[in-house]
Formats: sequence, C-alpha cells, structure tokens
Amino acid sequence: MRAFEVFFSALTSLVLFCGAPAQAREANFVSPDQLGLAAMLPDPPADGADATKAELAELHRLEGARTEAEIASARFDEENENIFAFKSVLGDSFTMENLPLTAALGVRVKNDEGLDTALAKAAFHRVRPYNFDKTLHPVCKTKDKADAYPSGHATSGYLFALTLVDMVPEKREQLLARASDYAHNRLICGVHYASDLEASKLAAYALHAQMSLSAQYRSELAAARAELRQKLGFEPAR
Repeated sequence: MRAFEVFFSALTSLVLFCGAPAQAREANFVSPDQLGLAAMLPDPPADGADATKAELAELHRLEGARTEAEIASARFDEENENIFAFKSVLGDSFTMENLPLTAALGVRVKNDEGLDTALAKAAFHRVRPYNFDKTLHPVCKTKDKADAYPSGHATSGYLFALTLVDMVPEKREQLLARASDYAHNRLICGVHYASDLEASKLAAYALHAQMSLSAQYRSELAAARAELRQKLGFEPAR
C-alpha cells in the first residue's frame, strides 16, 4: 500500500474511532475479558476518606499555582490524545503525515485502551473531583458522568509511551517522562485525582504486557518501527 493510502486509512480510522461508542468497537490486540482491569486495579479512595481529602487539597494547591502556560499545555494534551503527543521527544518529523504506519498503530492501541478503561470506569464509578468539591475550578472539559478512575487520557499517554519505547528504546527515559507530564496535566486541568493517574499507569503497563503477547501487535509494531526509525534517522532495529 502506498504511503498516502496508509495515511488516509489511519486518518479514517481515527475519525471513526472518535465517533464510535466503546461498545460498538472491536478489540485489535487485547480484549477487555483477557485483562479485567476492574478486578486488577485497587479500589480508589472513597469520597470523604482522608486520602481523598488530601488529593483534593493537592488539586486546590495546583489550581492556585498553575500558570497560563501550564493551562495551555494541559488543554493541548487534552485535545491531542494520540501517539503524536510525543512530538516534543521525537522531533518535528514525528507527524501523522510522515508516519502513516505509526499513526495507524497508535489508533489501534488507543482503541483497545478505550475498551478496557471504559469497563473499569463503569465498575469503579468514581465521581470527578470537581463534582464532589464544587469549589474547584477546572480549566478543561467537564462531564457529569462518574468515570474518574482510571483516567483514560493518562492511560493512553503511558500506553503510547510504552509502544514508542518498543520502537525507539534509545528514547525510553524521555518518552516515559513525557508520559508522566501528560498524566500530570490532568491534575492541572482539575479533572482527576492523583490516584486516578496512579491507576492509569498500572493499567497501561498491564495492557502493554498483554498486548505484547499478540502476534498481530508484534507484526504491526515491526512495520511501524521500521518506518519510524528510517524516517526519523535512527539506525535500523536489530
């Protein structure tokens, strides 16, 4: 398939993914019943628990200290829940247009993350911090649904980072640091508790471990890795 055809396919998949409810999508590499995040993750702190009070105090502290630049960064990350959020690590050539196989893999990885975390969110049914504490002032999109735990954005960020580490292990430290910043921005937004992000990291590592057992994932990863390393000037993978 020619590059522009692969790019168009990746773009179409992204559009369809964003518009489709979780229950209407099919897993690509790992299905929710293979992992069972709801059974694997610890329960979040209860509303009103001391741990929750401490997390709310931290959100108030961040709210009082956040800068306009931090708010802009958090909003950017909210709007860019895709593998190319790691452009700051991999450079200006790291784009969907330049890397259609990488783009397609990112969409398919995100699809599976969404399926798994949707079930966990429904099982834990944790109220968003700004809905529990009305004195918080979030600066990103809000919702009434009780689905804070785990954070889908943070899980995506960590999972994208782990996928990219499979492709460019030379950048492991920088990629994981960017994933941590990506997750932290959900606190800057004021839309998640810190424990939501901790659960997201556990979920992403579990998803990646299970995904790595998939022959389909390994096949698509090999193609995307070869593309990325060639286009970005890395030595061929051994």
